[in-house]
Amino acid sequence: MNAEKTLLIEDVLRRVNASPFLLVVDYTGLKVDKFAELRKRLGAVGAEIHVFKNNLVRKAAEKAGYPDDLSTHLTGQSAFVTGVKEIFATAKIMKNFAAEFEKPVMKAGVLDGKLLDVATIKALADLPSREVLYSMLLGVLQAPGSALARALKAKAEKDGGPADSSSPAEAPADAPAPVEAAPAEAVAA
Repeated sequence: MNAEKTLLIEDVLRRVNASPFLLVVDYTGLKVDKFAELRKRLGAVGAEIHVFKNNLVRKAAEKAGYPDDLSTHLTGQSAFVTGVKEIFATAKIMKNFAAEFEKPVMKAGVLDGKLLDVATIKALADLPSREVLYSMLLGVLQAPGSALARALKAKAEKDGGPADSSSPAEAPADAPAPVEAAPAEAVAA
């Protein structure tokens, strides 16, 4: 293998290893200005699209430990999308761009060392961002506790409003705490 080819494979490998994902698309028929527009949109979410020879990507993917099945998708005019952030925003841009311009056509992807089919990539594109998912999860986790608190408050109000000031919970801070009586068995012993 010549030195130039080795350097190109190392460049592809560096990009692949630095990215948590790889998307393979067929860019056949995509005009230069549209390709530039796609690059710009991807750049906004920390992703890049590059065109390399399929055999260079195949060798880099092999060195990176990617699934062998990826090779079946490395045919024709392929472009490769990598990024430094999560796949969701990148997949969404790719899906929306393809819907808008009918190109590029998604072929496959790799995420966490697993081969992704087109349907899975489109499903990832429809998911909200990680931050939105976290906030939704937090809302779900907080909901049962707040619902219980509202139910207890409603029950207390129904049973006669707020507790009177003679209850221990409402006692003044300087009042002594009530003393509980010892059980009869403890006194007898």
